Amino acid sequence: MKPNLSNFIFTVALFSAAACGVRNSEKAGNKEVYQLVWADEFDYAGLPDSGKWSYDTEGNSSGWGNNEAQFYTKERLENAEVKDGMLHITARKEVYENKEYTSARLITKGKGDWLYGKFEVKARLPEGRGLWPAIWMLPTDWEYGNWPASGEIDIMENVGYMPDTILATAHTKSYNHVIGTQKSDTIYVPTCYDQFHVYKLEWEPGEYKVFVDDVHFFTFKNEGTGFNEWPFDKRFHLLLNVAVGGNWGGQKGIDEAIFPRSMIVDYVRVYQKK
Repeated sequence: MKPNLSNFIFTVALFSAAACGVRNSEKAGNKEVYQLVWADEFDYAGLPDSGKWSYDTEGNSSGWGNNEAQFYTKERLENAEVKDGMLHITARKEVYENKEYTSARLITKGKGDWLYGKFEVKARLPEGRGLWPAIWMLPTDWEYGNWPASGEIDIMENVGYMPDTILATAHTKSYNHVIGTQKSDTIYVPTCYDQFHVYKLEWEPGEYKVFVDDVHFFTFKNEGTGFNEWPFDKRFHLLLNVAVGGNWGGQKGIDEAIFPRSMIVDYVRVYQKK
């Protein structure tokens, strides 16, 4: 998930009003284009809906390859709770399974997997040095091989020592941060910590685009040269998480006075074309 911070930063002035998604379909002129196929409106209370979400804990022993400081828990209200109509993913400072922090990493794998579509997550991000919230996608079947060959789509990443900066990044075998070739761009969102914004991906066979609200700031194109450059022709699933520290998120240390901090999600909606 780590971008090359030497890349040119593209900054866009952003109005704070978030666009409201259309529940059942969206129209271009008089022609229906997208239809809602999956959603969680979080209109219940307790743990996240087990019919839609699972917990990814398999990388706790390795630090998820990024030397992250948190332990991702499973079915624990302290780290993932739906209340007041919203999902709260909360990072806490507490000793748990030999880690000093806890959090949650929710995934739709096996319960929500898609090839192409429009993905919208309306969220308010947690503020603080050392935090690393993300909204992203991974391949469900890894048909082209292990990371990064099968791809990764980062819709939204933020690290606390880069306040208000949102990043979108593509990772493939040819384009990834390990070899310094990943494709990414940024947008400045000065209200990301105190207001909700819609983080959106529009993914089609020829390209995908990333937006904050209705502001388009990143495009990754299919070059037509094969899966090394474009593995995004297989089904992917969504991930929502708040990491603590790590190779990127922890570059400037962790402010231990900020905890607990939550990424609050109003809704997740997935649309596909008819």
